[in-house]
Amino acid sequence: MEGNQLFPVFIKLNELHTVVIGGGPVGLEKLTAILGNSTQAKVTVIAKEIIDELKEFTLAFPLVEIKQKSFEPHDLNGANIVVAATNDNVLNVEIREAAKLRGLLVNVADKPELCDFYLGSIVQKGDLKIAISTNGKSPTIAKRLKEVLNESIPEELDTTLQQMNSLRNSLQGDFSDKVKKLNEVTEILTRDLK
Repeated sequence: MEGNQLFPVFIKLNELHTVVIGGGPVGLEKLTAILGNSTQAKVTVIAKEIIDELKEFTLAFPLVEIKQKSFEPHDLNGANIVVAATNDNVLNVEIREAAKLRGLLVNVADKPELCDFYLGSIVQKGDLKIAISTNGKSPTIAKRLKEVLNESIPEELDTTLQQMNSLRNSLQGDFSDKVKKLNEVTEILTRDLK
């Protein structure tokens, strides 16, 4: 089977422990993506050298722990997800092998062939979150699509989501009854478009 074999999922990082190995610009980029999507994520950053920008960035996130030290395989004990973001390819492979031995999902920065998952481009409007992946083929296209969607999806859509949630929660009956009622109510949204 050809094409994109990735299965999109949304992970509750606030309920898991993520370990990021790497304290340079790439580590900061990965950490920014993680915390930009889940401000309550529990993250441990491990690196011999940690840039000041990363240290400053983490000050706003009390659930982030920084360990300035060399990576050791036992650092992954208690982890759920691993991100290898060092500039040392040999170390990144060692991190991947240690993660795989523990049955952990791992992302190795800039090495799609070593990744179990990718950090995609994300569009967020309140509770609406859209992930974009090009299966590693073109981060530039993913970034451009993100820009287009960010510009075209109105911020007010979150208000609509909240109102639909309130409506759904107020409906009585079984699942089938609720779906019928929601279809009746939302038909108005498209009636004038026909």
